Amino acid sequence: MNNTRDTMKIKGSEIGFDLDGVIADTAEAFIRLACEEHDFCSFALRDITAFQVEDCLNIPLSVVEKIFEAILLDSLATGVKPMAGAVEVISEMTATAPVSIITARPLQQPVEDWLEHFFPASACANIRLVATGRHDDKARHIHQHGLRYFIDDRAETCLQLADLTKATLMPITPLVFSQPWNQGKHSLQSVGNWQEIRAMLAL
Repeated sequence: MNNTRDTMKIKGSEIGFDLDGVIADTAEAFIRLACEEHDFCSFALRDITAFQVEDCLNIPLSVVEKIFEAILLDSLATGVKPMAGAVEVISEMTATAPVSIITARPLQQPVEDWLEHFFPASACANIRLVATGRHDDKARHIHQHGLRYFIDDRAETCLQLADLTKATLMPITPLVFSQPWNQGKHSLQSVGNWQEIRAMLAL
């Protein structure tokens, strides 16, 4: 654990979150759908060692794209579940400040439907959701929302934010949500679960 973590207390209004791999357990849905609907059953979460899963799994790109398209179009129908602790922590955060979710997904409505299914109405009312459509377009939205911290499972996004911070007057501290696909790909501060995130917050 980074020593700064022990004293860091982040205001809920100053931190934002990616969706997939941080709030939504998209990897579990991908693994399940790959097996149940396409008969690719010989891999587990630990085997997804690259963000682009086709780079590390012996699955045709066409199948990968079909699975992710189904998830993006209807996360509820494909059975995407929240990461353990995400609903509880975010709901607690929304009681005192808006919570910003900035996702690279291109479609906002399926995400809103998913959030409304799993989160209390009171929490959803205080969630600010942005669907950018591109991984590399998150920085400007993070700035617009006045965020100082951002949690993402994509190491490349966090590294980009760290580089941009060096050239701006509004520093962003990226935190990598630990997943098999970001191991060994960065030297940034990381968090392993929502209990760790909760411990960092000034709630």
